[in-house]
Amino acid sequence: MVNRFIMIFKFPYLLSVIGVLLLGAGCKGSDASVQNASEIDSSRICSVKFNADSAFSFVKAQCDFGARTPNSEAIERCGDYIVRKFRGHGLDVTEQRTVVKGWDGKDLRCRNIIAAYKPELADRIIIAGHYDARPWADHDPDSTLHRTPVMAANDGASGIAVMMEIARQIDRLNLAVGIDFICFDAEDYGAPYWAPQEAQDNADNWCLGSQYWSRNPHRPNYTARYGVLLDMVGGRGSKFHYEGFSLQFAQDVVVRAWEAARYAEAADFFPQENGGYVTDDHVPMNTIALIPTINIIPYNKGANFTSHWHTTHDTPENIDPATLRAVGQTVLQLLSEENSN
Repeated sequence: MVNRFIMIFKFPYLLSVIGVLLLGAGCKGSDASVQNASEIDSSRICSVKFNADSAFSFVKAQCDFGARTPNSEAIERCGDYIVRKFRGHGLDVTEQRTVVKGWDGKDLRCRNIIAAYKPELADRIIIAGHYDARPWADHDPDSTLHRTPVMAANDGASGIAVMMEIARQIDRLNLAVGIDFICFDAEDYGAPYWAPQEAQDNADNWCLGSQYWSRNPHRPNYTARYGVLLDMVGGRGSKFHYEGFSLQFAQDVVVRAWEAARYAEAADFFPQENGGYVTDDHVPMNTIALIPTINIIPYNKGANFTSHWHTTHDTPENIDPATLRAVGQTVLQLLSEENSN
Protein backbone atom coordinates (compact mmCIF):
# COMPACT_ATOMS: atom_id res chain seq x y z
CA MET A 1 0.00 0.00 0.00
CA VAL A 2 1.16 3.42 -0.78
CA ASN A 3 2.13 6.67 0.75
CA ARG A 4 -0.54 7.41 -1.55
CA PHE A 5 -1.99 10.86 -1.52
CA ILE A 6 -3.74 10.16 1.75
CA MET A 7 -6.57 12.55 2.54
CA ILE A 8 -8.09 12.91 5.98
CA PHE A 9 -11.75 13.85 5.89
CA LYS A 10 -12.01 17.62 5.48
CA PHE A 11 -15.61 17.52 6.69
CA PRO A 12 -15.52 15.53 9.94
CA TYR A 13 -19.10 16.47 10.86
CA LEU A 14 -20.36 15.06 7.58
CA LEU A 15 -18.41 11.87 8.17
CA SER A 16 -19.84 11.47 11.65
CA VAL A 17 -23.34 11.78 10.19
CA ILE A 18 -22.48 9.12 7.61
CA GLY A 19 -21.20 6.93 10.43
CA VAL A 20 -24.46 7.28 12.35
CA LEU A 21 -26.44 6.40 9.25
CA LEU A 22 -24.14 3.47 8.63
CA LEU A 23 -24.62 2.07 12.11
CA GLY A 24 -28.36 2.43 11.78
CA ALA A 25 -28.60 0.78 8.39
CA GLY A 26 -30.33 -2.59 8.19
CA CYS A 27 -28.62 -5.61 6.69
CA LYS A 28 -30.36 -8.84 5.74
CA GLY A 29 -33.09 -8.24 8.23
CA SER A 30 -30.82 -7.58 11.22
CA ASP A 31 -29.18 -4.57 12.86
CA ALA A 32 -25.78 -3.85 11.31
CA SER A 33 -24.37 -3.06 14.75
CA VAL A 34 -24.14 -6.47 16.39
CA GLN A 35 -23.05 -5.67 19.93
CA ASN A 36 -22.56 -9.03 21.59
CA ALA A 37 -22.79 -12.75 21.04
CA SER A 38 -26.33 -12.96 22.43
CA GLU A 39 -27.56 -10.96 19.43
CA ILE A 40 -25.92 -13.26 16.89
CA ASP A 41 -28.01 -15.79 14.98
CA SER A 42 -25.83 -18.87 15.23
CA SER A 43 -27.40 -20.36 12.10
CA ARG A 44 -25.68 -17.63 10.07
CA ILE A 45 -22.16 -18.35 11.30
CA CYS A 46 -19.93 -19.61 8.49
CA SER A 47 -18.94 -23.24 9.08
CA VAL A 48 -15.75 -22.93 6.99
CA LYS A 49 -12.84 -21.93 9.22
CA PHE A 50 -10.00 -19.79 7.94
CA ASN A 51 -6.59 -21.37 8.52
CA ALA A 52 -4.25 -18.56 9.58
CA ASP A 53 -1.19 -20.80 9.64
CA SER A 54 -1.80 -21.75 6.03
CA ALA A 55 -2.20 -18.08 5.10
CA PHE A 56 1.01 -17.20 6.92
CA SER A 57 2.86 -19.83 4.89
CA PHE A 58 1.61 -18.08 1.74
CA VAL A 59 2.98 -14.77 3.05
CA LYS A 60 6.38 -16.30 3.68
CA ALA A 61 6.45 -18.06 0.31
CA GLN A 62 5.97 -14.73 -1.50
CA CYS A 63 8.69 -13.06 0.56
CA ASP A 64 11.07 -15.93 -0.14
CA PHE A 65 11.29 -14.64 -3.72
CA GLY A 66 12.72 -11.36 -2.42
CA ALA A 67 11.33 -7.85 -2.83
CA ARG A 68 8.76 -8.06 -5.65
CA THR A 69 9.52 -4.68 -7.21
CA PRO A 70 8.51 -3.80 -10.79
CA ASN A 71 10.65 -5.30 -13.58
CA SER A 72 12.45 -7.62 -11.14
CA GLU A 73 13.04 -11.33 -11.41
CA ALA A 74 11.45 -11.67 -7.97
CA ILE A 75 8.07 -10.33 -9.07
CA GLU A 76 8.07 -12.49 -12.19
CA ARG A 77 8.79 -15.61 -10.16
CA CYS A 78 6.24 -14.63 -7.54
CA GLY A 79 3.64 -14.09 -10.25
CA ASP A 80 4.32 -17.58 -11.54
CA TYR A 81 3.86 -18.90 -8.00
CA ILE A 82 0.53 -17.09 -7.60
CA VAL A 83 -0.71 -18.53 -10.90
CA ARG A 84 0.31 -22.05 -9.84
CA LYS A 85 -1.37 -21.77 -6.45
CA PHE A 86 -4.69 -20.54 -7.79
CA ARG A 87 -4.69 -23.14 -10.55
CA GLY A 88 -3.83 -25.74 -7.94
CA HIS A 89 -6.99 -24.72 -6.10
CA GLY A 90 -8.98 -25.44 -9.27
CA LEU A 91 -9.53 -21.85 -10.42
CA ASP A 92 -9.43 -20.56 -13.98
CA VAL A 93 -6.52 -18.09 -14.29
CA THR A 94 -6.19 -15.18 -16.72
CA GLU A 95 -2.98 -13.17 -16.95
CA GLN A 96 -3.28 -9.58 -18.11
CA ARG A 97 0.10 -8.23 -19.24
CA THR A 98 0.86 -4.69 -20.30
CA VAL A 99 3.43 -1.92 -19.81
CA VAL A 100 2.60 1.09 -17.67
CA LYS A 101 4.52 4.33 -17.17
CA GLY A 102 5.98 5.16 -13.76
CA TRP A 103 6.15 8.65 -12.26
CA ASP A 104 9.81 8.79 -13.35
CA GLY A 105 9.01 7.92 -16.97
CA LYS A 106 10.21 4.35 -16.58
CA ASP A 107 8.39 1.60 -18.47
CA LEU A 108 7.10 -0.93 -15.95
CA ARG A 109 6.04 -4.42 -16.92
CA CYS A 110 2.63 -4.97 -15.38
CA ARG A 111 1.01 -8.37 -14.86
CA ASN A 112 -2.45 -8.48 -13.31
CA ILE A 113 -3.54 -12.01 -12.36
CA ILE A 114 -7.23 -12.92 -12.24
CA ALA A 115 -8.28 -16.27 -10.76
CA ALA A 116 -11.93 -17.13 -11.37
CA TYR A 117 -14.10 -19.47 -9.31
CA LYS A 118 -17.10 -20.64 -11.34
CA PRO A 119 -16.09 -18.55 -14.37
CA GLU A 120 -19.25 -19.62 -16.20
CA LEU A 121 -21.47 -17.56 -13.87
CA ALA A 122 -22.31 -13.99 -14.85
CA ASP A 123 -23.09 -12.93 -11.26
CA ARG A 124 -19.71 -12.24 -9.62
CA ILE A 125 -17.89 -10.80 -6.59
CA ILE A 126 -14.30 -9.52 -6.56
CA ILE A 127 -11.72 -10.10 -3.83
CA ALA A 128 -8.61 -8.08 -4.70
CA GLY A 129 -5.16 -7.15 -3.47
CA HIS A 130 -1.74 -6.17 -4.80
CA TYR A 131 1.36 -8.36 -4.91
CA ASP A 132 4.09 -5.90 -5.89
CA ALA A 133 6.51 -4.38 -3.39
CA ARG A 134 7.53 -0.75 -2.99
CA PRO A 135 11.01 -0.10 -4.43
CA TRP A 136 11.87 2.39 -1.70
CA ALA A 137 11.68 2.09 2.10
CA ASP A 138 11.09 5.82 2.27
CA HIS A 139 9.54 5.75 5.75
CA ASP A 140 12.31 3.71 7.37
CA PRO A 141 13.65 5.21 10.62
CA ASP A 142 17.13 4.87 9.11
CA SER A 143 17.33 7.42 6.30
CA THR A 144 20.29 5.60 4.74
CA LEU A 145 17.85 2.78 3.86
CA HIS A 146 15.27 4.93 2.10
CA ARG A 147 16.29 3.71 -1.36
CA THR A 148 16.21 0.06 -0.27
CA PRO A 149 13.32 -2.10 -1.58
CA VAL A 150 10.60 -3.12 0.87
CA MET A 151 10.02 -6.84 1.50
CA ALA A 152 6.28 -6.10 1.67
CA ALA A 153 5.15 -8.99 3.85
CA ASN A 154 2.18 -6.96 5.06
CA ASP A 155 1.92 -4.30 2.35
CA GLY A 156 1.19 -6.70 -0.46
CA ALA A 157 1.83 -10.34 0.46
CA SER A 158 -0.71 -10.48 3.31
CA GLY A 159 -3.70 -9.64 1.11
CA ILE A 160 -2.69 -12.15 -1.54
CA ALA A 161 -2.14 -14.79 1.16
CA VAL A 162 -5.64 -14.29 2.57
CA MET A 163 -7.05 -14.60 -0.95
CA MET A 164 -5.09 -17.83 -1.54
CA GLU A 165 -6.38 -19.39 1.67
CA ILE A 166 -9.97 -18.43 0.83
CA ALA A 167 -9.50 -19.89 -2.65
CA ARG A 168 -8.16 -23.10 -1.11
CA GLN A 169 -11.48 -23.58 0.70
CA ILE A 170 -13.87 -21.82 -1.66
CA ASP A 171 -15.62 -25.01 -2.81
CA ARG A 172 -16.74 -25.68 0.75
CA LEU A 173 -18.91 -22.53 0.71
CA ASN A 174 -21.13 -23.97 -2.05
CA LEU A 175 -21.64 -20.51 -3.52
CA ALA A 176 -24.20 -19.71 -6.17
CA VAL A 177 -22.12 -16.74 -7.33
CA GLY A 178 -18.75 -16.56 -9.08
CA ILE A 179 -15.69 -15.13 -7.35
CA ASP A 180 -12.80 -13.35 -9.05
CA PHE A 181 -9.57 -13.09 -7.07
CA ILE A 182 -7.70 -10.20 -8.69
CA CYS A 183 -4.01 -9.73 -7.90
CA PHE A 184 -2.97 -6.26 -9.02
CA ASP A 185 0.57 -5.35 -10.04
CA ALA A 186 2.33 -1.96 -9.98
CA GLU A 187 0.33 -0.56 -7.07
CA ASP A 188 3.15 0.78 -4.93
CA TYR A 189 5.35 2.70 -7.40
CA GLY A 190 4.10 6.16 -6.37
CA ALA A 191 6.60 8.99 -6.17
CA PRO A 192 8.87 9.10 -3.08
CA TYR A 193 9.65 12.32 -1.23
CA TRP A 194 12.72 13.06 -3.38
CA ALA A 195 10.66 13.10 -6.58
CA PRO A 196 9.48 16.39 -8.11
CA GLN A 197 6.59 17.88 -6.16
CA GLU A 198 4.28 17.56 -9.15
CA ALA A 199 4.87 13.80 -9.18
CA GLN A 200 4.32 13.53 -5.43
CA ASP A 201 1.01 15.37 -5.71
CA ASN A 202 -0.30 13.20 -8.53
CA ALA A 203 -2.41 10.36 -7.08
CA ASP A 204 -2.48 8.68 -10.50
CA ASN A 205 1.15 7.64 -9.98
CA TRP A 206 -0.13 4.94 -7.64
CA CYS A 207 -2.33 1.92 -8.39
CA LEU A 208 -1.18 1.57 -12.00
CA GLY A 209 -2.26 -2.05 -12.36
CA SER A 210 -5.77 -1.49 -11.06
CA GLN A 211 -6.14 1.64 -13.19
CA TYR A 212 -5.26 -0.42 -16.25
CA TRP A 213 -7.63 -3.26 -15.32
CA SER A 214 -10.46 -0.83 -14.55
CA ARG A 215 -10.17 0.62 -18.07
CA ASN A 216 -9.46 -2.75 -19.70
CA PRO A 217 -11.20 -5.52 -17.74
CA HIS A 218 -10.12 -9.08 -18.46
CA ARG A 219 -13.53 -9.83 -19.98
CA PRO A 220 -15.60 -7.54 -22.23
CA ASN A 221 -18.48 -5.82 -20.43
CA TYR A 222 -17.32 -7.27 -17.12
CA THR A 223 -19.20 -6.32 -13.98
CA ALA A 224 -19.62 -7.61 -10.43
CA ARG A 225 -22.01 -7.22 -7.51
CA TYR A 226 -19.24 -5.65 -5.44
CA GLY A 227 -15.56 -5.86 -4.62
CA VAL A 228 -13.50 -6.19 -1.43
CA LEU A 229 -9.92 -4.90 -1.50
CA LEU A 230 -7.51 -6.36 1.06
CA ASP A 231 -4.48 -4.20 1.81
CA MET A 232 -2.09 -4.63 4.73
CA VAL A 233 -4.23 -7.24 6.47
CA GLY A 234 -1.58 -9.05 8.53
CA GLY A 235 0.04 -6.49 10.79
CA ARG A 236 0.14 -7.04 14.53
CA GLY A 237 -2.34 -4.83 16.37
CA SER A 238 -4.12 -3.70 13.21
CA LYS A 239 -7.55 -2.09 13.45
CA PHE A 240 -9.75 -1.75 10.38
CA HIS A 241 -11.88 1.38 10.55
CA TYR A 242 -14.45 2.52 8.00
CA GLU A 243 -12.57 3.90 4.97
CA GLY A 244 -13.96 7.05 3.35
CA PHE A 245 -14.17 6.09 -0.32
CA SER A 246 -15.70 2.77 0.73
CA LEU A 247 -18.49 4.63 2.49
CA GLN A 248 -18.92 6.98 -0.45
CA PHE A 249 -19.25 4.30 -3.12
CA ALA A 250 -20.25 1.09 -1.33
CA GLN A 251 -21.78 1.92 2.04
CA ASP A 252 -24.06 -1.11 2.05
CA VAL A 253 -21.07 -3.43 1.53
CA VAL A 254 -19.24 -1.74 4.41
CA VAL A 255 -22.25 -2.40 6.64
CA ARG A 256 -22.35 -6.06 5.66
CA ALA A 257 -18.58 -6.56 6.00
CA TRP A 258 -18.38 -5.05 9.49
CA GLU A 259 -21.39 -7.11 10.53
CA ALA A 260 -19.66 -10.19 9.11
CA ALA A 261 -16.70 -9.38 11.38
CA ARG A 262 -19.01 -9.69 14.39
CA TYR A 263 -20.13 -13.13 13.26
CA ALA A 264 -16.50 -14.06 12.58
CA GLU A 265 -15.55 -13.17 16.18
CA ALA A 266 -13.32 -10.43 14.82
CA ALA A 267 -15.18 -7.38 16.11
CA ASP A 268 -12.14 -6.15 18.04
CA PHE A 269 -10.26 -5.85 14.74
CA PHE A 270 -13.14 -4.00 13.01
CA PRO A 271 -14.18 -1.08 15.24
CA GLN A 272 -17.33 0.67 14.09
CA GLU A 273 -15.49 3.96 13.85
CA ASN A 274 -14.64 6.36 11.06
CA GLY A 275 -11.17 6.33 9.51
CA GLY A 276 -9.96 8.47 6.64
CA TYR A 277 -9.92 8.49 2.87
CA VAL A 278 -7.14 6.39 1.32
CA THR A 279 -6.29 6.40 -2.37
CA ASP A 280 -5.87 2.71 -3.14
CA ASP A 281 -6.78 0.13 -5.79
CA HIS A 282 -10.48 0.37 -4.88
CA VAL A 283 -10.65 3.96 -6.17
CA PRO A 284 -10.29 3.12 -9.90
CA MET A 285 -12.50 0.09 -9.33
CA ASN A 286 -15.21 2.44 -8.06
CA THR A 287 -14.68 5.44 -10.34
CA ILE A 288 -13.57 3.82 -13.60
CA ALA A 289 -14.90 0.25 -13.55
CA LEU A 290 -17.98 1.44 -11.60
CA ILE A 291 -17.94 -1.61 -9.34
CA PRO A 292 -18.85 -0.71 -5.72
CA THR A 293 -15.74 -1.74 -3.81
CA ILE A 294 -14.64 -1.41 -0.19
CA ASN A 295 -11.16 -1.30 1.27
CA ILE A 296 -10.19 -3.30 4.36
CA ILE A 297 -7.10 -1.42 5.48
CA PRO A 298 -5.63 -0.41 8.87
CA TYR A 299 -5.81 3.36 8.65
CA ASN A 300 -7.23 5.88 11.08
CA LYS A 301 -7.19 9.64 10.60
CA GLY A 302 -3.68 10.80 10.05
CA ALA A 303 -1.69 7.97 11.60
CA ASN A 304 0.58 5.88 9.42
CA PHE A 305 -0.74 2.44 8.69
CA THR A 306 1.60 0.35 10.85
CA SER A 307 5.01 0.96 12.38
CA HIS A 308 6.67 -1.06 9.62
CA TRP A 309 4.81 0.56 6.71
CA HIS A 310 7.22 1.37 3.85
CA THR A 311 10.21 0.32 5.93
CA THR A 312 12.74 -2.49 5.81
CA HIS A 313 10.88 -4.02 8.77
CA ASP A 314 7.86 -5.09 6.70
CA THR A 315 8.91 -8.74 6.98
CA PRO A 316 7.16 -12.01 7.89
CA GLU A 317 8.36 -11.64 11.49
CA ASN A 318 5.94 -8.73 11.85
CA ILE A 319 2.93 -10.61 10.51
CA ASP A 320 0.40 -11.78 13.10
CA PRO A 321 -1.65 -14.87 12.19
CA ALA A 322 -4.43 -13.55 14.46
CA THR A 323 -4.87 -10.56 12.15
CA LEU A 324 -4.83 -12.76 9.05
CA ARG A 325 -7.48 -14.94 10.68
CA ALA A 326 -9.69 -11.98 11.62
CA VAL A 327 -9.74 -10.65 8.07
CA GLY A 328 -9.93 -14.03 6.35
CA GLN A 329 -12.80 -15.31 8.52
CA THR A 330 -14.66 -12.02 8.01
CA VAL A 331 -14.44 -12.37 4.23
CA LEU A 332 -15.51 -16.03 4.41
CA GLN A 333 -18.49 -14.98 6.52
CA LEU A 334 -19.40 -12.23 4.06
CA LEU A 335 -19.23 -14.61 1.11
CA SER A 336 -21.13 -17.35 2.90
CA GLU A 337 -24.16 -15.09 3.16
CA GLU A 338 -24.40 -14.56 -0.60
CA ASN A 339 -26.43 -17.73 -0.96
CA SER A 340 -29.20 -16.11 1.09
CA ASN A 341 -29.58 -13.17 -1.32
